[in-house]
Amino acid sequence: QAWFAESGGGLVQPGGSRTLSCTSSQGVFRRTTMAWYRQVPGNEREVVAHITDDDRPRYADVVKGRFSISKDNVKNTVSLQMNRLNSDDTAAYYCNSYSVIPRSLHNWGQGTLVTVSS
Repeated sequence: QAWFAESGGGLVQPGGSRTLSCTSSQGVFRRTTMAWYRQVPGNEREVVAHITDDDRPRYADVVKGRFSISKDNVKNTVSLQMNRLNSDDTAAYYCNSYSVIPRSLHNWGQGTLVTVSS
């Protein structure tokens, strides 16, 4: 079963940017539509972006135009570039294979926390 490890979170000022990175076992990203999810306490995980195995990105409306997902099959990473961050983006961010029902997935990593605050 694939594993995922996220990194890059931290404290960001409103309007700022942050890049998150996800790695997994070799080859997973080549054959899987990958997604970034986020979760705040008390809420379900939600998809913020996903990228198909042939590199087509899709975004949730709340991040469209601000976030960019990309994949590097050589470096074996999936990245999430986040711009113009606001307090609503404060959450724990996770990567995993894409699912419209995130709670159906089980092999979650530790996630990386992004806090947007002045």
